[in-house]
Amino acid sequence: MICADSGGSNAHRYNLWKRELQKLANQLKITISVCHFPPGTSKLNKIEHRLFSYITMNWQGHRLVSYETVINLIASTKTKTGLQVKARLDKKTYERGIMVPKKELDLINIKRDNFHGEWNYSISPQKIS
Repeated sequence: MICADSGGSNAHRYNLWKRELQKLANQLKITISVCHFPPGTSKLNKIEHRLFSYITMNWQGHRLVSYETVINLIASTKTKTGLQVKARLDKKTYERGIMVPKKELDLINIKRDNFHGEWNYSISPQKIS
C-alpha cells in the first residue's frame, strides 16, 4: 500500500503516476493499493509530522544557502529514539510534460474503491496474452 499526498508527481490526477505504478505492478507481479490524502490535507501525513518536524528543528537558525548545506543538515538529523536520516542530492534531469496516450491509459488495470475511487484505488498486474 502506498499512502500519497495529492500534490506533486504522485497526485491522484496524474496519469503518468498511474502508468508507472502499472509498470511496477507488472514487474513485481503484485497488486499495489494507493490511498491519496484528499487535497489540502497533507498536514495529516505522518511522514511530515514524524520526520520533517525534526529536520526543521535541526536546520533552525541556519542559512540554507546551497544544496550542500541543505543535504548536510537533513543528513545530520537524529532523535533520541533512534531516527537517523539519510539524504543525497538527485542531480538527474527529468523530462517534463510527458503525456500518456489514451490507448495506453485504457490498458491500466485499475480498480477504483467504492469510497472516493479517485483517491483510493488498486493497480494489478496486467494479464499478458
